[in-house]
Amino acid sequence: MLQPNHLIVDDAIKNDNSIIALSFQKMKQLNLYTGATVILRGRQETVCAGDVILFQLEGCQDVKDGERIHVLPVDDTVHGITGNLLEVYLKPYFVSKPYRPVHKGDVFIVRAAMHAVEFKVIETEPSPYCIVTPNTAIHCGDNPIKREEEEISLNKIGYDDIGGVRKQLAQIKEMVELSLIHPQLFKIIDVKLPRRILLYGPPGTGKTLIARAMAKETGAFFFLIHGSEIMSKLPGESELNLRKAFEKAKKNAPAIIFIDELDVIAPKREKSHGEIEHRFVLQLLTLMEDIQQCSHVIVMAATNRPNSINPALRRFALEINIGIPDVVARLEILCIHTKNMKLGDDVDLVQIANETYGYVGADLASLCSKAALQQIQEKMNVMDLQKDTIDVELLNSLVVTQENFRFALNQSNPSALHEIVIEEPRTTWADIGGLENVKCELQRHVQYYDGHPRKFLKFDTTSSHGVLFFGPPGC
Repeated sequence: MLQPNHLIVDDAIKNDNSIIALSFQKMKQLNLYTGATVILRGRQETVCAGDVILFQLEGCQDVKDGERIHVLPVDDTVHGITGNLLEVYLKPYFVSKPYRPVHKGDVFIVRAAMHAVEFKVIETEPSPYCIVTPNTAIHCGDNPIKREEEEISLNKIGYDDIGGVRKQLAQIKEMVELSLIHPQLFKIIDVKLPRRILLYGPPGTGKTLIARAMAKETGAFFFLIHGSEIMSKLPGESELNLRKAFEKAKKNAPAIIFIDELDVIAPKREKSHGEIEHRFVLQLLTLMEDIQQCSHVIVMAATNRPNSINPALRRFALEINIGIPDVVARLEILCIHTKNMKLGDDVDLVQIANETYGYVGADLASLCSKAALQQIQEKMNVMDLQKDTIDVELLNSLVVTQENFRFALNQSNPSALHEIVIEEPRTTWADIGGLENVKCELQRHVQYYDGHPRKFLKFDTTSSHGVLFFGPPGC
């Protein structure tokens, strides 16, 4: 007998939409075991993080091995590439996880050949679901399906595409998801809804990316306001543009309004250039106060100069520093930006993370792009630059090596340290006599973190935040 369940959608543990994760208690309640094949039934075809869903989970003991499946790519993910998608994408995907269950209508993404492609299961034999075995015939047609026919895009930015900001993201998620998805909770406990968040930090650390991911994961409408673009020299036009933006967000609620470069449109009074900026700030304050009365709308703003913002606008419920990533965060970011790449066996991302001190997310993305570009330049002699499309088998032959990353490192500089000169010390442990216990403690609490970032990432922990030396002079 099927049993309906209420569950809350959480982040995916693995980037694989054929895997479902449940608590041990829920598995026991539904009489399921690890590795069991199940069917998830419900009214919603797509869900977002934080959604409370009503569904039926049915164990499938009689799922038959598939004789044949028909799969088609989505057109905008194969634009500009040609070749054998079956050999380059589909066969490795199903071989990497043998006996993968598929259902008619499933949409999944495959990352290979420096490019991610979305596919849809059109038909299965037997229908409507089966297990893909090594003996299953996989047919991939030549005519991609149109994006308009699909409700979702798996290539949109989500939480899995943001690295190095776990703690900050958890803070923002808690506030945004509760405000947008469960506003009735605040009404019940008679607490004022927090609706304003300020993200500050150096350029390239992922402030705008976080806002876009929030909109995608919550299913909210996203409206981006660029500080430099909304301003106008004509009297009243800047305020009119701002009112239109807020009205559009209200009509499309739930919505997230993201104001980029807040310091440009709302500088301190001594830095403003006249009455236009003053009127604009007053209008922005009025609209932000009105948002407090409108449910399902959040205002997020970003700046890299928080001290340059008009003090009247420092009325954000939450101010979060998106700072320069440490070595563990850099490793996480590198893993995200290389997930579509075929990496050589010699590539050591831990070493690269250790050597990219001061790099922000944008710097690391540029580093990976330069390494991939260097690999492409090495294969230019086998490419036909006259063609409008690229064969996927040629793309699949591109293997980014450690030497490519070494070349990219020599061509890159950390943007966060452009104005800082660093002199690397030459003193080693061997130059310090005695104090063996002290050296051992420092190596364990400080140096071990730099040498083994994967272990800290695995256990979601950090190193000591500081060390205090005390004792008489000269010791």
